[in-house]
Amino acid sequence: MIKLDILSDPVCPWCYIGKAKLDRALEARPDHPFEIEWHPFQLNPEMPRGGMDRRTYLEWKFGGKDGAVQAHVPIMQHAAKAGVELNLDQITRSPNTLDAHRLIHWAGLEGRQTAMVSALFRAYFRDGRDIGDTEVLADVAACVGLDRAMIARLLAGDGDREEIAARDAHARERGVSAVPTFVIANTYVLSGAQPAETWIKIIDEIVEKTKDTAS
Repeated sequence: MIKLDILSDPVCPWCYIGKAKLDRALEARPDHPFEIEWHPFQLNPEMPRGGMDRRTYLEWKFGGKDGAVQAHVPIMQHAAKAGVELNLDQITRSPNTLDAHRLIHWAGLEGRQTAMVSALFRAYFRDGRDIGDTEVLADVAACVGLDRAMIARLLAGDGDREEIAARDAHARERGVSAVPTFVIANTYVLSGAQPAETWIKIIDEIVEKTKDTAS
């Protein structure tokens, strides 16, 4: 197996789109060699713990209403091409995602990390839920088979907060400045929402090289 590390944030639309394109490639190549692990990267590490009003945040980030609208045009276009459902008008809060990243980490311990990432993307971008809210996060956890009561207790405490923050900081120290970022075999780095065709080509090349080495 080849390790595929993915740095992502559940409030990053390009991460959601990038995952959809990768998923399409993995479906086309079910014998792919990738062992996938998701890693934390907060787009907005300074976001207040309780989050912010979505419109206020976007207008601040993009210099007003017109800037916010224009920033979403290419996102909606690429999402439509990738078959990703984005209901941006349903989103009312821009959350701090540290707790969501804790949840992804805990799901990984149960072998359900990718399922959790998918569920968080859907909850935020499709359903407009506030994934900075611990009750929402506990609900999402239950949807992928984790013990809701246990997750609620964990979220009420500070377990793994420092570790997640440290992993985020480490990624920035290594030069990661945007997500999604994909690291193949701890060597090759791809940034951005890569087309499914690119992933299929990469998978085929890896499989071919593996065959050559085996022979």
